[in-house]
Amino acid sequence: MNFGSRFSHPAVDLLLAFVRGRVERARSGELDRGASAVEWVIISAVVVAIVGVVAAIINAALSDGADKVGDCIKGADASKTC
Repeated sequence: MNFGSRFSHPAVDLLLAFVRGRVERARSGELDRGASAVEWVIISAVVVAIVGVVAAIINAALSDGADKVGDCIKGADASKTC
């Protein structure tokens, strides 16, 4: 099918060239690289999620400790310890 003679707009020509290239890549088996890239993106997203959860846990623990130290400083006097 040659649409080039019917549509002469440069955007349509570019779109057709892009689609033809994608079809050729799909037929040649080059898309395995894309699947590998998607796997890396998924693995990276899981790692980022794990890091976020760990950071939230550490932040909560540090905040708790900071509150305890702050309460201790507010109620401090020379005769008792925290």
